[in-house]
Amino acid sequence: MLPAADEILSNFELLEDPHEQFEYLMELGRLLPPLPPGAHTEDRLVPGCQSRVWLCLEVAGSGPAATLRIAADSDAHITKGLVAFLVALYGDQPVRRVLDTDAVQILRDLGLGQHVTSKRSNGLRSMVERIKAEAGRAIAPAA
Repeated sequence: MLPAADEILSNFELLEDPHEQFEYLMELGRLLPPLPPGAHTEDRLVPGCQSRVWLCLEVAGSGPAATLRIAADSDAHITKGLVAFLVALYGDQPVRRVLDTDAVQILRDLGLGQHVTSKRSNGLRSMVERIKAEAGRAIAPAA
């Protein structure tokens, strides 16, 4: 089971060595719950990722009270850790909070962004954009 986002952030703040941060990311990836059978489909693949990433997004409720459920997977260890971080940060959160939270900036603030390759950074942005687009669609009728 993935730790809560606050716990993950606290743990990252304790890790100054980039190697330790990547080890922790990979550990998060190992804690990511598996996708349901049949969920590794082309329509769930995130474009722009160096590795293959599948996102299953489901909105529960409607308008500002809606929450976003996320299940995800990747075929690469570090990317899977980044995916796990996003699941912990955005999963089961109100869509307004999802829209207001900048995961890319949070990773930069932790010092991790400077050690992530540009291709992985592009993939991370693609994942965040897809998650935020789904949250935006959920809240749009209420806006």
